[in-house]
Formats: sequence, C-alpha cells, structure tokens
Amino acid sequence: MKDSIISLLQKVPMPGEKISIVEAQIIHEILEHNNELTIQLHLPQKYEKFQQALAPTIQDVIKRELGYTGTILVPITIIKANKSKEPGGISKVKQVIAVASGKGGVGKSTVSVNLALSLAKLGYSVGLLDAYIFGPSIPKMLHAEGETPSMKKIENKEFIIPLEKHGITFLSIGFFIKDSDALAWRGPMAGNVLKQLIVDTDWGELDIMVIDMPPGTSDIQLTICQTIELSGAVMVSTPQDVAVIDVVRGIDFFQKEHIEVPILGIVENMAWFTPAELPDNKYYIFGKGGVQTLAQETNIPFLGHIPIVQSIREGGDAGNPIVLQNSLAGTYFIDIAEKIAQNIQD
Repeated sequence: MKDSIISLLQKVPMPGEKISIVEAQIIHEILEHNNELTIQLHLPQKYEKFQQALAPTIQDVIKRELGYTGTILVPITIIKANKSKEPGGISKVKQVIAVASGKGGVGKSTVSVNLALSLAKLGYSVGLLDAYIFGPSIPKMLHAEGETPSMKKIENKEFIIPLEKHGITFLSIGFFIKDSDALAWRGPMAGNVLKQLIVDTDWGELDIMVIDMPPGTSDIQLTICQTIELSGAVMVSTPQDVAVIDVVRGIDFFQKEHIEVPILGIVENMAWFTPAELPDNKYYIFGKGGVQTLAQETNIPFLGHIPIVQSIREGGDAGNPIVLQNSLAGTYFIDIAEKIAQNIQD
C-alpha cells in the first residue's frame, strides 16, 4: 500500500517547482490503520502558502486513482527556516536572537548593531538582519548606503548574498530602495518581503543571527516568530514609565501561547547622561532604574545599562559604531554581549 501511494504521489507536482512532492521530500510518514490513511507532510517555510491546496489535492488523487474509501488525513507541519534542510536561507544558522522593543525611539537599532559587532569581537560568526521594513537604519549605521547585494545561484535558484563589513554579514530592505522612498505597504506584503530576506538569502554558516525588530507587536513580529525558531529575545527600553509600559507588552507578546520565545534579558538604554567634561557625573534625564526594577519584578535577567554618550550617537550617524572605536562607551555593549552569549549557551 505504501509503495503504491508513493508511486502515485510521484505524479503530484510540488506547487511552484518542476518536481513532484515526493522529490521535494515533504512526505514525512505514511501510516494506514483501521481504514484510516495518514500522510504526514513536513513543509519547509517557503512552501507554507501552498499548504491549504496540498491536502485536498493528495486526498483527491488517492481516492480517484487508488479507489481508497477510508478516511484520508493529511496533517502538515511547517518547518521553520532555521530548521530546514533546504539550500540557502538560514538553515546553517545556529542561534537567532531578536532585539525588540515595545516602542520606537529607544535605541534598539543602535543596540542591535553594536551587539552584533560585539559578538563578532567575542569570536562568533554573526549575521545582522534589519527587519524594520518601514524604517531601515542598518545601511547608514554601517556606512553601507548605496551598496547593492549580489546574487548567487544554488541548485538552479537565485539567492541574495548579504553584505559583509567589520566581520559581520548584514542585510536590509534599505539596500533595495531609495533613502527617500516611503513604503506604503500593508502587513502581508511587508511580511512577504521580510521572508525573502530570510529564506531567499544565502546567509551561510553563522553562530548567531541578530534581528533588529521593528517596534511594537504586529504583523512583522508575528512573521518573524512564525518563520524562524528564535533562540530568544532581548528587550530594549529607556527608563521612563511610558517606555517601560510598552516593553511589558513586548515581553507579553513573546510569552504568548504558540509564540513562546525565551526572554534573554532587558537592556536599559539612555540610562543616564554623562557630559564629557564631567565624566564622574550622572544625570538621570529619563528617570532612574525603571528597567532594572521591571527585570526584578518579572524575574528576567537585567543585561546592563547604556548611558547617553555623544560618541555613541555620532558613531551611529557616521557609520562607525562605538564598539569599533575601542572606547569606554563600547565596553557597555561588549559586557551585554557576553551575558547574552552565556544565556543562549545555558
């Protein structure tokens, strides 16, 4: 019976491909018991959009060609991009970390860039994905504006090749649009483009991928969590109450059922201001200790403070992140990177 089914399914084309569903290796298991036939499919993320069509197609073929009169079940499991055996994509990426916030303007991209560079300094092979489709900033922060990623063919399919600089690979929608372009896209279109940056890009072998997430808890965040099995999320907030309230919502998002991403810790950015001429003084412009208090209340690791330092801002604007400058300010990010690396290994 099993051999007959496999032979029959050799004739069923894989949607979007020139091979059968058998050759696509999506059939995980075939079981027949008590007049009930179960054909379990393991579907790579890139084929997710075809899952509703596959089940009835398989059921119809088996009933029509084999005359099977019992119940035919076709359960489908979506294999996330970093657990797939497909060529290209992020199948060779060991750990994926999302850097997130509940609100914009808290310095999340600054943390993402400097965290990726810090992890590279610690000896890890690192990739950085700019998932902020509507406000990409990674090209500017890495002084890569105007550069264009190349393409590479793997097994008759074209893949984007990320750019490489300062020991990390990185990619952003910003490399495919003009700086002045506003993307007036609805959520599904933005999600599809983001998936291309993940599964249609050859990220190669990486120890860690850092994803600079957009603020909030909406379509893009859901797309990331559905496409990738995240090792954990790093939350970024400033100390004031209005930012802390939103990071609480961000934490709740990652802890929801069917998402369930571990929170690796919280970073308090813009913790205090220290003027260059008064290096021992600390001015708590946005309040004091709000994020650290939240970490204690939620039993989430507190990863550290990052002060308001002019050189951090200048480094981001100039495409020369502070971690590359071997300054005191850069050590804040190195310390945080060490804690995160330890957390994902435990």
